[in-house]
Amino acid sequence: MQKLVIASNNPGKLREFQFLLQPLGIEVLTQAQLGIEEAEEPHFTFIENALAKARHVSRLSGLPALADDSGICVTALGGAPGVFSARYAGNDPKSDQRNNEKLLMEMRGVAERRAHYYCVLALLHHADDPQPLIAEGEWHGEVAHEERGDGGFGYDPLFWLPELGKMSAELSRDEKHAISHRGKALKMLLEKLKVA
Repeated sequence: MQKLVIASNNPGKLREFQFLLQPLGIEVLTQAQLGIEEAEEPHFTFIENALAKARHVSRLSGLPALADDSGICVTALGGAPGVFSARYAGNDPKSDQRNNEKLLMEMRGVAERRAHYYCVLALLHHADDPQPLIAEGEWHGEVAHEERGDGGFGYDPLFWLPELGKMSAELSRDEKHAISHRGKALKMLLEKLKVA
């Protein structure tokens, strides 16, 4: 595989993927570079959305595609925002800040703060690939009572890591990639690519 299209327009995700895939010598393209619009994400599971996005981009580009669907799942909210993490506060426009504000509002007065990030990656060699490579990762922590840190993206300023005594948004890029849901999923995907 010499080229791979990332099925995302999320700048934070794109930076992470380009950094993590760099050692493989694969040319990483974005769907925006190829003029491909974002796919619909109508499904209620991360895996179905990831497959839909990868299939959409692979079909329109004619190239292998990698899609990620990920989000934060909060125990006290029954797993919400889950697959709706990116648009938790609505679509017009999608906003990390508004999503964080809504999560804080929903968690006001809630003692149970456990949460985890979940990521599923789907890699298709072509649009009709009957054996997509699927990898997943989880990252456990808690929802903090207020935002802190200026790194990362999404819910990182609210994602408290008790064992480190830090927010996800306070980690360096290398620290985050070593332990994050996306870092774990990509490590699993790279192992699968070696044997595929």
